[in-house]
Amino acid sequence: MAWLRFIVMAAAFVLAILVLVPLQYMFLKTGLGPRIATPMLFHRIVTRLLGFRVHVHGEMAKDRPLLLTANHTSWTDIVILGSLREMAFIAKAEVAKWPLFGMLAKLQRTVFIEREKRGKTHHQASEIAVRLAAGDPMVLFAEGTTSDGNRVLPFKTSLFGAAQVAIRDTDVETVTVQPVAIAYTRVHGIPMGRVHRPIVAWPGDVPLGPSLIGLLKDGAVDVDVWFGEPVVIDGKSDRKALARTMEGRVRAMVQTSLMGRDLVAQLDETDDPAIPDPAKSG
Repeated sequence: MAWLRFIVMAAAFVLAILVLVPLQYMFLKTGLGPRIATPMLFHRIVTRLLGFRVHVHGEMAKDRPLLLTANHTSWTDIVILGSLREMAFIAKAEVAKWPLFGMLAKLQRTVFIEREKRGKTHHQASEIAVRLAAGDPMVLFAEGTTSDGNRVLPFKTSLFGAAQVAIRDTDVETVTVQPVAIAYTRVHGIPMGRVHRPIVAWPGDVPLGPSLIGLLKDGAVDVDVWFGEPVVIDGKSDRKALARTMEGRVRAMVQTSLMGRDLVAQLDETDDPAIPDPAKSG
C-alpha cells in the first residue's frame, strides 16, 4: 500500500509541476497574473500530497515591512509556511543549483545568499531590504542550517541587519520582526519523539530524493506552526539583541509543541534582564 500511495502521490506531484510551473514562469516574465498567489497554491497542493496536517497557532503579523524569523528542520518547512500565506524565502545559494527544487525556488522569487562570504553580507542584506521595503514578507531561517527537529540551534545575527538596512536605505521608518516556530509532532497520530522525527527532519548531508520518497510513501504527519509576538524595530535597535530575543521565543514555541511545556513560563525564561530590548537598544 505504501508504494501504491507513492505512485499516486508522485503522479499528482508531477502533474502539479507541469501545470503550475509554466504558468508561474509566464506570470513572472510578463508581470501579469497572480505571480505571488500561484506559489501558495502550489505549496497547498504539495502539503496535501505529502500528508501534512498543519495546526496553526497565532497569526502572521499584518504590519509591513515584515521579517519572519523561523527555525529550520527540513525542506518541507518551506512547503508548509508557503501554503499558509503569501511570502518569500531567503535561502542559501546552493539551493539555486538543485535540480527541480532550485527552479521552483527561483519561480517563488527566493533571495539566495552566500552565508560563508562575509564580504557580501551588506550586499545581500540590501537585496533583502529592498524586498522588505516593497512589502514582501520575507522568511529568514535564522539558524543558517537545518537541525534534527528536536532542538533550535543558535540564531545567526548577520542577516538580521537587513531589517535595519531597509530603514536606513529606504523610506520606511520601522520594520516588524516576528518569530515563527515549526514543530513536527506526530506521524499517523502517534507522537514522533526523537526516534521517529528523522522521518521529516533533514539535517546535514541527507539526500533530498530519499526524503521526498519517504514522505510520499508514508504521509500523515502533524505539524505545529506558531506565529509568535512580533517586535517593531527602528534604526537604533540592536541587531544582536533582536536575534537573541527571536531565538528565545522560537525555542519556547518549539518546546511547547514537542514537550508540552507551558509557553508563558518559557517566555518568562527568555526575558533575561541581561538581554536588552531590541526595540529600544542603540
